[in-house]
Amino acid sequence: MAEKTRYSDAELQEFKELILGKLAKAQKDYELYKNSITHSDGNDTQDTSPTFKVLEEGAATLSKEEAGKLAARQLKFIQHLQAALIRIENKTYGICRETGKLIAKERLRAVPHATLSIDAKNKQK
Repeated sequence: MAEKTRYSDAELQEFKELILGKLAKAQKDYELYKNSITHSDGNDTQDTSPTFKVLEEGAATLSKEEAGKLAARQLKFIQHLQAALIRIENKTYGICRETGKLIAKERLRAVPHATLSIDAKNKQK
């Protein structure tokens, strides 16, 4: 029996559903981070509070910076998931870009946007 060179349409559909679920959650999280930076999610007194509380301002700035980093990381994750969906449509999903062999299903279930097999990833280190 020849070695499989790509996943079947049924398997690709399973991965697509997994990715769509992760994508929906990631987009929701991204919106939360974005809203925490712009304060567009509430009608609190943030814009009217006195500005003499230096420590609170410093903490708020740090919190915004952290939320910004998290938002950027989440956006990158979303882009990787969207790229994985394109690979599913092209039927190239799950093929290691280094070795050309199939990436293990277990790895793809854990990291659905993976483009490298475990062996190829370890060789990069």
